[in-house]
Formats: sequence, C-alpha cells, structure tokens
Amino acid sequence: MRGDYQQLVDEISAALGAPATLEDRDFGLIAFGAHEGDDDEVMDPVRTRSILQRRSSAAVRAWFEAFGIARAKTALRIPPDPAAGVFRGRICLPVRHRGIVHGYVWLLDDGHLTDLELGTRGAPPDPRIAQAMETAARIGALLADEARAGAELGDLLRELLVAAPDGQPAAAAALRDALRDSLRFTPGAPLTLVAVLPWDTSDTDAAPLPSLPGLLAACALPTGGGPADGAAAGADEAEPAARSASGRSGRTGPAARPQPPAPVPALAALVRLRASGAPAPAHTVAEHLLRSPRAGAAPAEGKATRGSGSGHPPPLRPGAAGIGAGTQELTDLPATWREALDAARAAHAEPRLGPITQWDAIGPYRMLTALPATAPDPAIGPLLAPAHAELARTAEVFLDCAGQASRTAQALGIHRQTLYYRLGRVEKLTGLDLDDGEHRLLLHMALKAARL
Repeated sequence: MRGDYQQLVDEISAALGAPATLEDRDFGLIAFGAHEGDDDEVMDPVRTRSILQRRSSAAVRAWFEAFGIARAKTALRIPPDPAAGVFRGRICLPVRHRGIVHGYVWLLDDGHLTDLELGTRGAPPDPRIAQAMETAARIGALLADEARAGAELGDLLRELLVAAPDGQPAAAAALRDALRDSLRFTPGAPLTLVAVLPWDTSDTDAAPLPSLPGLLAACALPTGGGPADGAAAGADEAEPAARSASGRSGRTGPAARPQPPAPVPALAALVRLRASGAPAPAHTVAEHLLRSPRAGAAPAEGKATRGSGSGHPPPLRPGAAGIGAGTQELTDLPATWREALDAARAAHAEPRLGPITQWDAIGPYRMLTALPATAPDPAIGPLLAPAHAELARTAEVFLDCAGQASRTAQALGIHRQTLYYRLGRVEKLTGLDLDDGEHRLLLHMALKAARL
C-alpha cells in the first residue's frame, strides 16, 4: 500500500516538475517525492520538518488550514510566508473520496508554477493540474479503502476489549482471522497494546490512523477514569450497583456515593513486536500517536484541577501513552489493555513517568490505578481544595523524600522553617500525625490517587 502512494506521488511530481509531498488529514507524512538538483532551498523548513519528523506541527497545520484547504475541492495556491518558515509558495491538491477529504498533496513552487491555471474563477484548469487532480482522486480512493479496512479491524479489537470473559475466545478468534486475512499478523507473534489518553473522538470524519510499522489495529474506548472501565463495557453499568451496595452496608453521605467521572476516551492501539520483551515498536507507535492533534483534550467540564478558578479557559491537557506487557495470545489482550491504560493514567498524573511509560515501570501506581474511583478519604479532602494546592504539593514532595526535611526543602526551593510551617498546616487541615507511619501512608496514597 505504501508503495502505491509513493508511485502516485511520483507521478504528480513528474507531471508538474515539482517536489510533491502527501500527508493525511492530520498532516502525518505518507509519501514524498525527491527533487532533482543541488538547490537545498527547495527543502524549506516546513517540508524538511515534515519529512524528518513524519508530521507537521500544530502551528503549521493551523496556518495552512486558514486558507480553507479542508473545504477545497479544487487545487489551491498558498503564498510563501518566511515568518512562518514557509519560504516557498505551494499548490495544495485536496485528496478527496466521495466528498470526504482524506489528505493533501503539496507541490513546492520555485516560480515555474506561478502562472499555472488552477481552474478557478471559471477558467478551466491547466491539463497538468487536471491530471494531478485525477491522480489525487486515486490516492483518495486508496486512503478510503485503507480507512475502511482499519475501521473493521478496530471494531473487532473493540469487541474483544469490551467482551465479557465468556465472549473473549470468540472475539479473539474473529480478530485473529481478520488480521491473518489482512496479511498483517502471523499467529504466535508477540503483541502488545498502547493506550493514548485522552483521545479526541469529536471529529467523526477524522483521518485514519497513520500506517506505522507494527501498528495492526486501533479503536477508541471510553475509560470513565477507572482502570477497568475501559476494559469492559459492563464496568460502567456495574459501578452504580457497587456504590448502591456500599450504601446498604451502612455507609452514607457523599463520600460513600462518589459521582462517577465523566467518560474520557482513550485510544487502544494493537502493536506487533519484533520479539518478546522488545517494546521498541510500541514506543515508536506511541510517539507518533502523541504527535496527533487528537492526542490531548481540555479537562472535562466541572472537573476541578489544582490552580483552577482563575476564570480563564482550562489549558489543553497533553496526552500520555502507556504500554502493556507483551503477549502471544489474543485472549490476553483485555488484561494487556488494562495494563496499558493504567500506565497511561499514571504517566498523565505523574510527569516524571511520561509522556510514555510501560506498565512494569510505574511502581506504586500499579496498585493505585487498580483502586476503584471513589471520593478522597475524608481526612484528605480539605487538603485537595485549590486554595491548598501548595500545601498538597509540599506534603507529597515531603513523603516522596522519605520524610527528610533537608531533601524536601531543597527540592521545593524553600527554607526548612518554611517547610515545617507548611507541614504543621497540613497536619491541622487533615488531623493526621506526620510522625505516624500509617498516617503518612494514607496521606501519600491519597495524594497520588487524587491526581489519577
């Protein structure tokens, strides 16, 4: 499939005598044509970055989309803008199929295409542009076919990950057959799952995922903020029943009946490994997916965050990715998904782990992510108020430093007496004794869990 795209891009380059680049709708690089000659200026910074990093930046994407390329049905001319790093003008050929834009072909104009008629203002297009647009339509058909095939595999992956235990063998067999038919998978090959959290699913016409080495299938799943919620659809239904049961056992009040978190979509990506215990392909896939404009989202409406309440819109939360343990059995994938999702949640909560981490590297978060989503312990609740964010951070760093005051003060950049003052306020707010080991354990776990 990749060879087909390269051949078609080369056809367009040859027809118009200009370097061509093919990108998907998310500006991920698919193929590019080499340019003849020694003039490196043809490779302006935007094109160079696209080829080297396999993707254009969000700023470049926004700049080009401002010209209406996502709505265009004919070729567009994009002027140069050295301030944006666009040293050469471009002709953009929208790649469409049945009315849906699947990507763009970019032609660098070194001046010889300036007078080329694109077919606007009622004038017919230059025959070379007409030929290039026909080739772009063929590319669109290929991308549409690839999207349909990927969607079918994604649907089968989703069915396996949300299936009840008694339905997992049949779902695994269906996915195995489809992967084998697509020539993407050999039974017995080591596999793993990558979880990207959060994943924007608002654009139903979004471009298909990039064709990356080892990426077999992908699907979006709601997580609900809990480690098991994304693994089975029934988890969302079981949680209210569990809360009701806790109420019948005698617990009452808001702490016994926490509000369920709003569903947060995550992406599940099935990756083939070269060998067991060698997760490099999964890291490569995760890096590419995190560069997608869909990897990240604004905090859910009504969700409190430390430092919020300023009246300004919440900032975009960067995405994080987790990688589960490898397996050779498709029936193990639901468990691998829970591992990958837990790792992504940990990486999202703890910057030192992210933006990509493996499940076996998240340490105590392996236990914390397994805890059910509940309200914080009553003793810790007051400390989690936005007004006490600095106290909460001080307490967490103090506990991370094993209660050593000198290390804590150095890490926070404060005087030791300031540290003692803050810790005294923490004890007063929570009623906990920081000289008591169990109290320290409760506070440490609660502070870590609150960021999940």
